[in-house]
Amino acid sequence: MRNTALYAAVFLAVVFVMAGSIWGPEAIAKYKDKGILNQPHIENVEEAGEGYRYRLNANEKLYILSNCISSQEIPGSEQSALMHAGSADLGYEDLEGSYAFVRKYKGPSGNEITDEQIYETCNEGIRTLKELGILPPEVREVGSASYNATLYSAIDVLEPRNNVAVWKMELSNSQKNADKGNRLLDAYIDADNGKIYEFYARTGLVWNEIDTDVIIGAWAEYMGLGTPMEYESDNPLLEATPYFKKYVFSGMGNGNTIVTVGYFEGINELFLKITR
Repeated sequence: MRNTALYAAVFLAVVFVMAGSIWGPEAIAKYKDKGILNQPHIENVEEAGEGYRYRLNANEKLYILSNCISSQEIPGSEQSALMHAGSADLGYEDLEGSYAFVRKYKGPSGNEITDEQIYETCNEGIRTLKELGILPPEVREVGSASYNATLYSAIDVLEPRNNVAVWKMELSNSQKNADKGNRLLDAYIDADNGKIYEFYARTGLVWNEIDTDVIIGAWAEYMGLGTPMEYESDNPLLEATPYFKKYVFSGMGNGNTIVTVGYFEGINELFLKITR
């Protein structure tokens, strides 16, 4: 009898084990599903993979834009155009190196400044630069009748999530014979916050009235950049004019951005430009 009871116990144990192996996983899964389904759950994920564009700081945006602009080799004013014969036919879509400056034909997206807003945004920027002493007070505001505004993306091709949307504001070609005195000739404007990265403007100033250290200090604070360092070079031919001073800002990695405050004598043109 004892053997029979033992065999029966072993048999029942085997049956329970087999039953558990067959129906157990399904029962456990259903139990877990009750605690998951139809209930909201929060999970932390890496921000880097959330989208094509992510937030860059001011120095990083300046660095990317400077590389993209420099890769196009397009002069920023009539005076500098004289020093770049043959380059006027270059398109903004032409690529050089690992940076691209591409026109956004689809227009603004998300929270970017729209076509209807860009002229007033530019004028707000001009007024701010005047208040900060970066532009003289006589520089006139812009309007759609005399200016063209085009939206571009400055993109790091090797790391495309590193990109900056900018509006290029420029005096219309139809205004070539118009009086350019005290007018903005062109500028690059951040499409997200409206800050003016660089500009060329005709003014009534002469070179000895321009304090480049004051201008660069005020502009750096306005842009949210760090303290600039003077760029030291013995080469007097870095610009198409002898009247300029260069400064360096930290960029990305080991890279830097060079910002030049300069002046074209004769046409009284003040400029602030960014280069790599």
